Amino acid sequence: MSLDPDITETLKSVSTATLTTVLLKKGLRNVWMRGTKPLKAGQGRVVGKAFTLRFVPAREDLATPESWSSPISTRAAIEAMPEGCVAVADALGVTDAGIFGDILCARMAKRGVAGLITDGVLRDAEGVFGSGMKVWCNGIAAPPSVAGLTFVGWQEPISCGGVAVFPDDIVVVDEDGAVLIPAKLLDAVLAEAPEQERMEAWIMTEVDRGVPLPGLYPMNAETKARYQAWKDSQK
Repeated sequence: MSLDPDITETLKSVSTATLTTVLLKKGLRNVWMRGTKPLKAGQGRVVGKAFTLRFVPAREDLATPESWSSPISTRAAIEAMPEGCVAVADALGVTDAGIFGDILCARMAKRGVAGLITDGVLRDAEGVFGSGMKVWCNGIAAPPSVAGLTFVGWQEPISCGGVAVFPDDIVVVDEDGAVLIPAKLLDAVLAEAPEQERMEAWIMTEVDRGVPLPGLYPMNAETKARYQAWKDSQK
């Protein structure tokens, strides 16, 4: 099931940097997926429930072009992806075998998948750019996935960029990379993240005015009072 549109819009207004701060306050330090860099600039911020895909190291009897026609294949997984999801692929950080190319990305875009996140790499760069699929990955490589990986399943717990990802966890991704919100913490994050974003935006206006950082960031009691007065004036 897709995220409620109101939840999606709220999270699209919050940067991944802010989310890591909110989650840190809740004791979660390992939520940023290493190696998830935007394939191209200007993709915007993407929010959705995680649809997980898992690769293991290549084994010669399994990692063959024939495996692409198997019932357990990336092709079959794509047909199971619901509209609005964010595909998150555990590619073990392998950087010399592209897990998806232009045709697969085009099909995902056609199905309404919001984005593709992986700690691995893609191939067919020019075609992927033209597919309309928003991608965060660790680079580009010409060889196919079976040159270094074996696809083994979808919608099960995975590791992506060193972060544990479960199906239906929430993923937010922007120019800073991908951040995971555990599903059970979503309500708490929704309650706190917009206020954190608002507070930091106000602090930036104070920096622009020339206010020194000590007592401003983090706020002391006097600054908190000024911030509260500003919030009250906005009502």
